[in-house]
Formats: sequence, structure tokens, C-alpha cells
Amino acid sequence: MAMLLNLVISTAMVLFTVMLHGLGMALLGRLLRNEVQDERAMHLPALSPRNLAFTLITVLALFFLHGLEIWSYALLYLANGAIRSLEVAVYFSTISYAAIGYSDHYIQPGWRLVAGIEGINGLLLLGWSTAFFVTMVARLGR
Repeated sequence: MAMLLNLVISTAMVLFTVMLHGLGMALLGRLLRNEVQDERAMHLPALSPRNLAFTLITVLALFFLHGLEIWSYALLYLANGAIRSLEVAVYFSTISYAAIGYSDHYIQPGWRLVAGIEGINGLLLLGWSTAFFVTMVARLGR
């Protein structure tokens, strides 16, 4: 029964983070389309200061978006007693989300499945961001 509950919680978190990520990516995509139009209208070169600033802002926005997703898992762990301190919850969530996974020592054994699925979730969302970023750089460089 505990495994089924873990799968339900994991599924809810995956759906939540994918929707959050999708919203963030849609907003960034809209900004990218507007930026490309503006840069073409102004005939700006690929390495213009404006282009570089937009790229840096996009990187920060992607970090912020992933941060929200990582903190969502961390708060889940903290609220349910799976991890006892906020600092450890954020640390553990970060290494799980990025699929680094040093150790499951920090989390209660009953939550390990959720942490494992967080790793898969994080890999997919990081891949989505990477694909977006590569596409963005290619479009801005034209």
C-alpha cells in the first residue's frame, strides 16, 4: 500500500512540475519570438549586447524555473517528515532532481521511490530546458 501511495504522490508531483515547466517554457518561448522579431527589425548582429543580455536572462529564468520545481519536492519532503530540515531537503531534492543522487541517507526509507522518480522527472525537465536553450541560441544567432 505504501508503494501505491508513493506512486500517486510521485505522479501528482510529475504532473505539477511538468505543468509548471510547460507554463514557464511557453512564457520564455513567447519572449523569444518577440526578441527575434525585435532583433530582426533592428538588424542587430548575433553577438549584440542585447542578444547576450537576453541569453543571460533566459539562463537565469531557467535556473529559477528549475529552482521552483526542486523546492516543490523539498517542501513535500519537509511537510511529510521525510526529511527533517529545510536545508537538507533542498540539498537532497537538488541532487535527486539532477540525478546526481549521492546517497539516500538523508530521506526516510518510505520516500525513496518518490526521490527516484524525482530524478527521472528532473532529467526530463532539464532535457526540455536544454532543447529549448539550444533552439533559442540557434534562432538568435541567425
